[in-house]
Amino acid sequence: MFKTNEGTLDRALRIIVGLALIAGFFLNGGGSWSWLYLLGIVPLATGVLGWCPVYSIFGIKTCKMKS
Repeated sequence: MFKTNEGTLDRALRIIVGLALIAGFFLNGGGSWSWLYLLGIVPLATGVLGWCPVYSIFGIKTCKMKS
């Protein structure tokens, strides 16, 4: 489907940040700006897929090249 353009550390950090933000939504659901925590879906999804559309646009790769 997509070529992986994220390295292992990059993916792990994105998943951790995404899960933390989504957890913040459930833990602080009553706040007026709590919906912003749902933006954690973006880093979570890109971390799970291993592909970042912004990286593709700018030609960035954090994954090691396979020989």
